[in-house]
Amino acid sequence: MATIVVVEDERELNDIMCMYLRDAGYMVYGCLSADEAYAAMHGRIIDLVISDIMMPGIDGFEFAAKLRRMDDHLPIIFVTARDDMAAKRHGFHTGVDDYMVKPIELDELVLRVEALLRRAGIEESHLLKVGGFEMNATEMSAQLDGRPVELTVREFNILYKLLSYPRQVFSRGRLMDEFWGQDADNNLRVTDVYITRLRQKFAGCPYFSILTVRGLGYKAVPNQ
Repeated sequence: MATIVVVEDERELNDIMCMYLRDAGYMVYGCLSADEAYAAMHGRIIDLVISDIMMPGIDGFEFAAKLRRMDDHLPIIFVTARDDMAAKRHGFHTGVDDYMVKPIELDELVLRVEALLRRAGIEESHLLKVGGFEMNATEMSAQLDGRPVELTVREFNILYKLLSYPRQVFSRGRLMDEFWGQDADNNLRVTDVYITRLRQKFAGCPYFSILTVRGLGYKAVPNQ
């Protein structure tokens, strides 16, 4: 059973999220502030953290930054009313893994938690497999049916991200923020170029497809 810490200063929403996650089979500690969260995490193995941004005392950005310094692999989700790109960019650059804007669908929260916990298991082994396709994050290598596939660093990172969260849509902006950061020239179409290259390299791959979700972005879907 995975253990989750929920940090949300609005008590009613905190209680609802905790109840929903417990019903989904998780051990959950609800906290109203970052200080409460530190206390709850002390001496325990925590598998995932869900945090608001706007909280009394230590805000979500500072909290997430400290968690990331403590553990490079701990999955962190922001659930917040902040819908501006500056906050999203700050969050992802701080090290959060996912970002949801209130009001949220609780079923979607559970799906994202499942995806992040699955990704955490992948990161621990540094190995991702989809059918006969394999990616090794330690070696930055990829093989299709035992044959090496040459990928640039950004091609590797984008594909690894998409396949780590199958069926989840990633916007151009999110991919730009994560893999270009301060080097980005604000031309979101550069992500289209990399997606096109990946599709060309895996045109004959029977194990997954990279799909365009019109108006939203891209997702990787395993082929059944």
